[in-house]
Order: sequence, then structure tokens, then C-alpha cells
Amino acid sequence: MRRGIAASALVASLALTATACGGSDNDSGKSDGPVTITWWDTSNATNEAPAYKALVQQFEAANKNIKVKYVNVPFDQAQNKFDTAAGATGAPDVLRSEVGWTPAFAKKGYFLPLDGTDALSEQGKFEPNLIKQAQYEGKTYGVPFVTDTLALVYNKALFKKAGITEAPKTWDELKADAAKIKSKAGVDGYWGSTQAYYAQTFLYGEGTDTVDVAAKKITVNSAEAKKGYGTWLSLFSGKGLHKADTTADAYAHIQDAFVNGKVAAIVQGPWEITNFYKGSAFKDKANLGIATVPAGSTGKAGAPTGGHNLAVYAGSDKAHQQAALKFVKFMTSAKSQEAIALKNSTLPTRSDAYTAQVKADPGIAGYQGVLSAAQPRPALPEYSSLWTPLDQELPKIAGGKVSLDKGLSNAELAISKLVTGFSK
Repeated sequence: MRRGIAASALVASLALTATACGGSDNDSGKSDGPVTITWWDTSNATNEAPAYKALVQQFEAANKNIKVKYVNVPFDQAQNKFDTAAGATGAPDVLRSEVGWTPAFAKKGYFLPLDGTDALSEQGKFEPNLIKQAQYEGKTYGVPFVTDTLALVYNKALFKKAGITEAPKTWDELKADAAKIKSKAGVDGYWGSTQAYYAQTFLYGEGTDTVDVAAKKITVNSAEAKKGYGTWLSLFSGKGLHKADTTADAYAHIQDAFVNGKVAAIVQGPWEITNFYKGSAFKDKANLGIATVPAGSTGKAGAPTGGHNLAVYAGSDKAHQQAALKFVKFMTSAKSQEAIALKNSTLPTRSDAYTAQVKADPGIAGYQGVLSAAQPRPALPEYSSLWTPLDQELPKIAGGKVSLDKGLSNAELAISKLVTGFSK
């Protein structure tokens, strides 16, 4: 899951107008001419897109009968734009779909099932849990493209200055370490986020989630969830623990403080690896520590799995779908994923792409080491939308405007309207 990707609405609108016609764009107008497919890439236009554009050129050079119209669509607008395009005049032939969007669009019939197609011919090479969260009702609707999860990232030099030799394994250990860092290094030891996605780790640490899909039950206000959120809340107050930032720019404030050595540890994802290295604290990349998020009272640690799949539009004609499947296979190959990882410092989704050269990046190697704690999202189309009510309530709770009980009750009520048929 990426945050803070900015682009003008005007550019995105023009992109939509120019490309909302997947499946009908053929340069020659004849069946034997080159087929032009449209790809909506939702990556960061500045940091990531150049690597994807280079691969598009390689694909076209190797496939003279296929042209790829590359369009970068801002991540925070792409879901609604694709939904509108697919439900009206047509959509791009290929979408870089966030993992949470995949079951939702599959349910609407917008994505082509990929089982048995060329795009999934190397399915066994991909991490099984990533294939799982590309599925809906037993069918696979996306090929895992990049993956991510959350980890505790920390400044090794500040930890060493405080006499701490290893990353904390529990939240209580983190509190103790934060106090030591404040005393010895003079900076806060930890700064937590009020965003629901980041707070998800505290639910997993108590063996629960926002909902229990199998039981069709809302669990965000359960005893286990309250315990997890209680631990989350306790990390905003105490020696070496930074107070909650409930402003609109909180993400940027936390990130800036960490990369410049003003706070020793935060919870963050691998999409920020390149930005870590731009900060004064990590000119030496080896100073970046990456560890599994601390465990909850169950003794187990868990973090949400994010990332993106490449999905094919079901509304395209056969010629465009076949070209799209070929393109998806190329973009998700081991060679392509290795190239993307080396350029963008993102995590591949297949084990054979973690070459020695890729793992030479300490950020990628570090995050690969914590993937075992990543929890796949359930195949519930509404699942990602469940964080929206929490994104509204958690800042109020952290800021002292509502109690934990009241905030979770409000979230429970809002979630009940999103997952009809689920009991409380």
C-alpha cells in the first residue's frame, strides 16, 4: 500500500479520456495489424514509472505485433477511475491493481480469470500467499507484480548509542527501548501512525482482524481487538514515545523525522526504501535496520500484506486479451521483476527474482526477511474499504477526542453498513 502519491486531477482526467477504450484500440483497424493494448500503471510517476516504461519498450521490441499504450494514473484516483471506465465505455486492457481491489473488481466481472492462461503458466514460481490474495471464489484474477508488508525500521546508530543490540520483539520491549534512546541519544525512540493500515499489526498480534470472514462476524470491537488497539494507543504516551500526529501531513512528518535521525524507529513499508536512503541518517545504507513488527500478547507478530497484481480487463476482445496476457507474463517474469527491484527497490513476488544482485540492497534483503509475518488479506471484496471508518475514528481516539470504546463502537457501526449480513 502506497501513501502520498500526488498528481494533478487534470492530467488524470485527460489520461482517462484518452484511454477508457480498452479492447477497441487497433492502430491498423484490421485484424492482421498490430494490436494496441492500454496499460494503466498506478505506480509513483517519478520514482518508479521509468523502470516500467523501459520494460514496455523491451516488450514491444520483442513483440512487433503488439503496441502498449502506457498511462500513469495516480494511485489514489485509479480505483474509482477504473470502476467508472469498466462500467461504462470500456477500460484499459491491463491494470496495475492494488491487492485489495482485485476481489472487488472480480466480483463485478471486470477482470478476466487467469487460471490456465499464459499469464499464469509459471504460477508455481510465485509466493503461494500472494497467489491466494489474487483469487476470488476459487479463481485467480491477477498475477502478483510487486508485494510489500510493514516492518519495524530503525536507526542502528541510535540504538547502539543507547546500548541496544537488537530490535525489540514485543511492544513492551519497544517501550523500554524508546525510553533508553531518549535518555542516551536525546531523541524519541518511536513514532507511531494513526492510520488504520498501520494499526492492523496490533490486531494480528492479538489473533484477530476487523472482521471474521468465515464466521461472517464483525470483530473490530471484540475484546481481542480492544486489547490490540489499547496497546496501539499506549504507544503515543510515555518517555521516548512521540505523541500522536493527527494532522493531514502526519505521514510526511513521521517519515521526515525518521530519515533525518530525529526519531529512532517507526513502522513502515518497503515503498519508502529509496526515500530512506535520501535522508541524512541513512547515507550509509547499512545503518538501516529492518525487523519484524513486535508481537502482541499472543506471542505472534503479524503485518498486513500489500502490493499489486496485474489484471486483464474482461471487456476487451479476444485479440486484445491475448496480447494483454502475453504482456502480463513478460512483466511478471523473473527477469522483469529483477530489473524492477534493482531500479525501484521494490519486493519481487517470486522467489527466483531474489538474485544475489537484488539482495545486495539491504532494504530489499531486510524486507524479504520479514515477509513470513505478512498476513494475506481475505478474499472479501469490501475488505479494504473497512479501513476507511477506522481512518476516521483512530485519529480521534489518539487525539483524545473520543474514548477507545466510543471510537471502536462508531467504527463497528460504519463497518456493519459495508458488510451486510455480518453479525456484531
